[in-house]
Amino acid sequence: MIKLLRNYLFWTYERGSFHYDVMVTLILLFLFVGPRFIDFKDKPVETVALQSSEVLVKAAGSNEEGNLFVYQIRAEDMHGAATDSDRQAAILRVIEPISGGVTLERYEAVHDAQGKTIAYNAWVLR
Repeated sequence: MIKLLRNYLFWTYERGSFHYDVMVTLILLFLFVGPRFIDFKDKPVETVALQSSEVLVKAAGSNEEGNLFVYQIRAEDMHGAATDSDRQAAILRVIEPISGGVTLERYEAVHDAQGKTIAYNAWVLR
């Protein structure tokens, strides 16, 4: 048994042998199944469009009414929208030339580390 474990550890089996196939299968299982059961505590980095003419679009699923997308719009593109209705109108002004007629479901501000609003995430039904 110790010899078997040592051979697995030092990868001494020939390619195409049963033990080689077992090792490759275990590695592939770890790569593809491991992230579902192991919490690596990684978090995605918030990305904001680099240029004012860019809008970041992510698919957010679908429901019975249509497809849901998240549009990330830079705060500078909102052009001084102070009230809630002004912000909704500004968001639609930016999004509609890109994707046509849409329905704004909700939106929320994206803040940087200092708490300054740098962008808005808008959930849009298309």
